[in-house]
Amino acid sequence: MKAFSNLLSDLILTSSRNRKLSLLAEYFSSTPDPDRGYALAALTGSLNFKNIKASFFKELIKEKKDEYLFDLSYDYVGDLAETISLLWDQKKDANMPSLSSLLERLTRSKNEELKSDVIDILDMSTSDQRWAFIKLFTGGLRIGVSSRIVKQALANYGDVDLEQIEKIWHGLQLPYIDLFAWLEKKGPKPKISVYDVFHPMMLAHPLVMEKDLTAANPKDFVAEYKWDGIRVQIVSHSEGCRLYSRTGDEVSKSFPEIIKAIKGNFVLDGELLAGNNAEPKTFNDLQQRLNKKAPSQKFIDTNPCFIKVYDVLFFDGIDLRDKPLSERKKVLNSYFSSNRSPLFLSETIEFETWEFLDKIRDISDNQVHEGVMIKSTPSLYIAGRPRGKWFKWKRNPKNVDAIIMYAQRGHGKRSSFYSDYTFGVFNKERELVPIGKAYSGFTDEELTRLDKFVRTKSVNRFGPVREVEKTLVVEIAFDDVSFSKRHKSGIALRFPRFKRIRWDKPTNEVETLEQIKKSFLE
Repeated sequence: MKAFSNLLSDLILTSSRNRKLSLLAEYFSSTPDPDRGYALAALTGSLNFKNIKASFFKELIKEKKDEYLFDLSYDYVGDLAETISLLWDQKKDANMPSLSSLLERLTRSKNEELKSDVIDILDMSTSDQRWAFIKLFTGGLRIGVSSRIVKQALANYGDVDLEQIEKIWHGLQLPYIDLFAWLEKKGPKPKISVYDVFHPMMLAHPLVMEKDLTAANPKDFVAEYKWDGIRVQIVSHSEGCRLYSRTGDEVSKSFPEIIKAIKGNFVLDGELLAGNNAEPKTFNDLQQRLNKKAPSQKFIDTNPCFIKVYDVLFFDGIDLRDKPLSERKKVLNSYFSSNRSPLFLSETIEFETWEFLDKIRDISDNQVHEGVMIKSTPSLYIAGRPRGKWFKWKRNPKNVDAIIMYAQRGHGKRSSFYSDYTFGVFNKERELVPIGKAYSGFTDEELTRLDKFVRTKSVNRFGPVREVEKTLVVEIAFDDVSFSKRHKSGIALRFPRFKRIRWDKPTNEVETLEQIKKSFLE
C-alpha cells in the first residue's frame, strides 16, 4: 500500500505526460504480483467494492470527530478523501500491509469486522496513505492520469503497441497476472473470446473546418447523420446477443425485444434510437427506455426502439478492424441487402463539396439528428480517438439567456471552486424555474470571478449546494431542447455550456419560459 500511495503522490506532483508514463512503468517493474494488478485496476477504474462506499467513511469520521467540524472542513476542502485523511489522527506507527493483502482482507470482512479493519488501517496510515486508501473505494483519483495513459505505460513497459492491449483489455481479469507475464516475455499473449467481451470503440474528434478539412478532398471521406440516440456495440453469436454502451456497460436487459430478434455471428457498431426506422424519435424519447431495467411488454410496445448500424468490427469470425472503412462498408452493404430489423443500415450522405455538407449538417428543424459524421474511407477501426480519421460536425448551437440560481463545488482541481451552476428562467407566474446545469465554457479567470460571486451572494445552503441572489445573467449555448417531466420548468436543455457571462445585463431582459418553448419547441 505504501508503494501505491507513493506512486499517486508522485503522479500528482508532475504535469509531464512522459514523466507520468515513466513513473507508471517503474511501478509495474518494481512491484510484484498481485499488488501491481490491483493497482492497475484502481488506476483504470476497474476496481469495485460494493460493501464500502463514500457514506461508509462519512459515518466513521463523524464518530471520531465533531460532525460540525467535519461539515465545515468538507465544505472548505471539497474532497471527501482529502478531508478525512487530514482530520484522522495517526495512532499507530506500523508498516502498512501490501495493497493486495489489504484488499483481500477487506473482501473477506463483514459488518462490524469490516468496520474494525478499516479503522485499524486508517489508524496506522499517514495522511497520504489514508487518502490513497479511501480513493480506492470512493473512486475519482483525479491525478492527471487517464485509463489510456495507464495502458500506454503498460505498452511502453512491455514494448508492444497500445492497440494490442486495447484489443484484449476487456477480456482480462483481475489481478492481470497473465497480462504482466506476456508483457515481460514470460508467457503468451492472453487469449480472449471475441464474442464474450466488449471491444473498445473508435471515437471522433469535433470538427474544426479551417483546421481539419479545408485542404482535404471530399472524395476521401464518407458522411453519415449523427443520430440522436446512444452509441451501442452489438455482439451477436450462436448463444445469443448482447448490447454494450460506449463505456462498455451492458444494457441488454433494457432492450430484451432487440437482443431476442438479432441473429448472426458479428460485432457491429451503431446507434440505438427510439421509434422505428421510418420515424426515428429524439434522445428524450429514448431516455424512457434507458431508465427501465426490466420493461414490461406493454411498455416495450408503446416505446419501441431500433438500431442504426454504421460499422462492423467482426463478421463470421473474421476480424475486420484492420481493414479500411471502405471494405467494412462493403461487408455491411452486403449483409443489409435484405431486411435485418431491428437493425438498419445508417444511410450515407451523397456530397461533393464541404459547403453542401455544411447545409445538410445545419438543418435546424430536424430534431432526430445532431449534425453529421465525416469519416476517412481508408481509416482502420482504431480504439480511442485517433487524429484525422473520424470527425463529428454538429449543428450550430442554440443560445438562450438564463439566470444563475444555485452553485456546487467541482471536483479535482476545481474542488475548491463553485464551478457547477444551475440556471433558470421566469415562467408566467414570474417564478424562476431551472432549465439546466452547466460546468464548462468559462475560463479560469471567469471561474475565479464566478466563485467569488457565489461566496458573496449566497442566500441559502442545502448541503453542498448554495443558493445565490438571482442577479447574474449568463448566455447558455446548447444543442437541443426537449420537454421533460423531471424538471419543474417542463423542459431540459441538451449539452448546455456557458457562452458568455452577462455581468451587466438586467434579469428582466432574459427570455421567459414561454418564449423559449415557442422558439425551440413549436
